[in-house]
Amino acid sequence: MALFGLLPSRRHERAGFALYTASVQAARDPQYFELLAVPDTLDGRFDLVGLFSALLIRRLCLLPAPGAALAQAVFDAMFADMDFNLREIGVGEMSVGRKVRAMWEAFHGRAQAYEAPLAAGDVNALAQALARNVWRGAAPPGAALALATAAFAQDTALATQPIADLARGQVRFLPADVTLQHDEAA
Repeated sequence: MALFGLLPSRRHERAGFALYTASVQAARDPQYFELLAVPDTLDGRFDLVGLFSALLIRRLCLLPAPGAALAQAVFDAMFADMDFNLREIGVGEMSVGRKVRAMWEAFHGRAQAYEAPLAAGDVNALAQALARNVWRGAAPPGAALALATAAFAQDTALATQPIADLARGQVRFLPADVTLQHDEAA
């Protein structure tokens, strides 16, 4: 049932966009690119945004209602943004849909590859998946493990955030310097 003319799928659109925006800001922290040599390319940026968004969506899916609806809203915001960015960089109208679909499939595959290690608490398996995706198998020594450890720290931090805050579009990601220091202490 829709309230005030809002469709149920649109009810969390504003919060989803705010949550997605926060994941993009966290993923764009220059330290990931500088200290871990994540490629500062469209693919490298997509991979980090995908990682942070997957962590957020994972958290939301583990929560009671409206967790799943918020997760869908984050996903929708992500791919609306991808569509917009492709158009902004001049991708032709006829190929935008195909490219967005390829990005959706890449994101879905990555999120699935990250879920099992996250659920199992297996930082080494997550590091292997990140090395394959972020660095296309050629990660600098220690970089994939550092990013995996940072992802676990983010996952732990997200697990403490209440649904009420998330439903208002408020999420707190740890700064890269905190998660990377966490890795050095590990």
